[in-house]
Amino acid sequence: MDLWQMVNRLFSRSGARSKEIARERLRLILVHDRASVSPELLEHLKRDLLQVISRYMEVEEKGLEIALASQEEMVALVASIPIRRVRRAVKVAPV
Repeated sequence: MDLWQMVNRLFSRSGARSKEIARERLRLILVHDRASVSPELLEHLKRDLLQVISRYMEVEEKGLEIALASQEEMVALVASIPIRRVRRAVKVAPV
């Protein structure tokens, strides 16, 4: 199974049995452990991503999901970020 199939199966509810969903979630937890990423670090990353993306788009925070997925020797950051709308004017953060 490739990375995108795994992510699609994890985040889609249609046709997936609860046993399969639980297996995929457990697999992601193991990936987090192998990548040495603490839940706190992932939460900080989530907040930082939200802050940056919010400059350009209005984001629905309720549906936001961020996870790590692995395929062979690689770990990928996978983000599902619901977008309400794209902002016309960009908010420029002070440097």
